[in-house]
Amino acid sequence: MTLPVKQVLAADCLLGEGVLWDAERRVVWFVDIKRHRLWHFDPATGSNRFAEAPAAIGWAIPAEGGLLLCGLKDGLYTFDPENDTFTKLCEVPGEPAGNRLNDACTDPWGRVWFGSMDDSEAGATGRFYVFDRGEIRAAGPSGIAITNGPAVNSDGSRIYFTDTGGQKIFAADLSEAGLGEVRLFADTGALFPNAYPDGPVVDSFDHVWTGMYFGGCVARFTPEGKLDCTIAIPARDITKMAFGGTDLKTAFVTTATKNMSQQDMAERPLAGSLFAFAAPVAGFPQARARLS
Repeated sequence: MTLPVKQVLAADCLLGEGVLWDAERRVVWFVDIKRHRLWHFDPATGSNRFAEAPAAIGWAIPAEGGLLLCGLKDGLYTFDPENDTFTKLCEVPGEPAGNRLNDACTDPWGRVWFGSMDDSEAGATGRFYVFDRGEIRAAGPSGIAITNGPAVNSDGSRIYFTDTGGQKIFAADLSEAGLGEVRLFADTGALFPNAYPDGPVVDSFDHVWTGMYFGGCVARFTPEGKLDCTIAIPARDITKMAFGGTDLKTAFVTTATKNMSQQDMAERPLAGSLFAFAAPVAGFPQARARLS
């Protein structure tokens, strides 16, 4: 599918990630993990700025009480946008010192699903967790070098987990009571042998969109795990997409440059930016994280 894609913010990200739409504030939040930056961007005015996080920051999700819940290298923090302050909430029990937190989402009940990974992207020390009103417990696949997602569909009946290095996306049934058996959803390596599935998001038709790292595109999969279409992005390393705007039909896309050479940058000078395009379908409202 060919759609016009535009650069909306020259963020110069080393590792842009975690993009999401804050419907209450009508801004986009995203992070630059390696530069320890939490960005926000207002698409109506173009205004933007970033806050300096105390460590590598993988994600930030709007939470109750006007705060954001954030995943940093050493645990969960709250962030107060009024004064740009990070406050440590808790550590993740049992996480190796060389790991960091990477990607996350909420489900309709306000639980936060997130993954950890080896910061050097080598050891299979990452796994998935759920944060449920103050309690953290392991939930989902483990033994993964680079986790991405999770992503939950609109009614909370299914959740997706990504093993980026293994080039696979997994799915499981989900309910308020808990998580079902994890199963293979898509083997992206068979479709994109030289690219890797990164952050996923689900649209209002239960199709899964994923950034393709080294792939220069976002890919959309049917609920049955079949490739539906790809949309080219003017960068090489595509990390994550989110649906935003008042009608939830603007797709915002984060990108990275940390693995790019000077020649790579010369060929794709907009890499590291935040991009946007008019999506052919809408997303759905994301629940705020419940802290207690």
